[in-house]
Amino acid sequence: MRISRGLIAVLATLGLILLAFTPASSATGSGVSDKPGQKCNRTNDSVRKLLECVTLDGVMEHEYAFADIAAANGGTRSAGTPGYDASVDYVEQRMEAAGYVVTRQEFDVYSFEDQGGSELEQTAPTPTSYVLGTDFAATPHSEPGDVTAGVTAVDIALGLGNTSTSGCQDSDFATFPAGDIALIQRGDCTFEIKAENAAEAGAVGVLFFNQGNTTDASRNGIPAVTLGNDYTGGLPALSTTYARGAEFAGIDGLEMRLFADVTRTPAKTENVIAESRTGDPTNVVMAGAHLDSVPEGAGINDNGSGSAALLETAEQLAKATREFPNKVRFAWWGAEEAGLVGSNYYVNNLGTEGRSAIEMYLNFDMVGSPNYGLFIYDGDGSGFGMVGPDGSDEIEALFERYYAERGIPSEPTAFTARSDYQAFILNGIPAGGLFTGAEGVKTAAQAAKWGGTAGVAYDPCYHSECDGIDNLSHEALDINSDAMAYVVFLYASGQEAINAG
Repeated sequence: MRISRGLIAVLATLGLILLAFTPASSATGSGVSDKPGQKCNRTNDSVRKLLECVTLDGVMEHEYAFADIAAANGGTRSAGTPGYDASVDYVEQRMEAAGYVVTRQEFDVYSFEDQGGSELEQTAPTPTSYVLGTDFAATPHSEPGDVTAGVTAVDIALGLGNTSTSGCQDSDFATFPAGDIALIQRGDCTFEIKAENAAEAGAVGVLFFNQGNTTDASRNGIPAVTLGNDYTGGLPALSTTYARGAEFAGIDGLEMRLFADVTRTPAKTENVIAESRTGDPTNVVMAGAHLDSVPEGAGINDNGSGSAALLETAEQLAKATREFPNKVRFAWWGAEEAGLVGSNYYVNNLGTEGRSAIEMYLNFDMVGSPNYGLFIYDGDGSGFGMVGPDGSDEIEALFERYYAERGIPSEPTAFTARSDYQAFILNGIPAGGLFTGAEGVKTAAQAAKWGGTAGVAYDPCYHSECDGIDNLSHEALDINSDAMAYVVFLYASGQEAINAG
């Protein structure tokens, strides 16, 4: 049975009482925690004690460990690589030492590596070479390949406010000449669907370009997206800016050379699941973060931040001597960057009984962006119109209450299917969580609320090599690790939370 909407609402109201016993950390401005710098070696049987012991120092210990792992393994922790395997080992060791029952769940994945030598050239009518990293990049999970052919635009829609569905329907390729390279615009459906449709129509390669429907950099630069682990089209693909794509669409008789210098090979990887030894197995409170990075970098914000804060929360929660009525399950997902592969595999293999036992899923993906916003998933749909499964609204309300009582402003963020909550939502499991922004651009109003720089991405190093140990807001990490611990504690406590102060 799900935790009732009424009980979740009671817990949200209870937050008012518990916060009265919880020292407020700095909200915005200083970025300095007021909690003890030393390690807490005590029993964390109340939410007040837990929050005192969930520290920025503890989170950063894990972040430095992830950075060291990446540095020792070619600068990446992407799924299917030694850097990811070492990250799994680290999480397993920490959780076993904390007393959890730890499981490594293996699944199949494609290991993708960008070799760094991709090329894009116009061969006719005006021979021109384009700049890797400025004009274009290899599309993650492209197949390798080197093709020269004519270029045909597929149902594109240019200009601000466009609602491109380029390449999403078979009918978009009704007149497509087999043997050409498909020029396809971002918008509406996944790049995987677009590329699969292009392959079916006889394309020999795909050149994606950004949508350009707004002035945001995220919709104009090289799109930070992937074909995903399940891509079977077999075509080489590159991604280019909106400006270049619009330019190419206007050139009559365009021929291009597209060289994707990548490897994509079958591999094995793992999720890490750590579960409390006590608590009702039919009432599971689950919290997760993806552990893998993109191939381009160490992923210290994306998603070392969520993984590290979850580790700190789990380690400190394990110091409680009380037996929580609800079982607590923590997950570190593999291959999220390849298309949410690990979390989908986990949920799809739970079975009906296993899925019904999960009361809620809390997702933490990028909680320390350097130019951060403080975003809470919009479970009630009031911000973006996409309502989560029944109970998601109360999860959102509990996070909102936590921030509001500390005088910290927050905003809703949409369930966009871009992180590991998706498999849970699709199976009717209430979901929520936190996010500090990726390639989206901070507004002037947001900068006034949270500080930082308007007109700049929340994370300028999103999916890039520069996502290292300096690519973090310690302030956001401090705030969000406390919020995570607070909500997990309340849900683990259930009705017993009445006495948690």
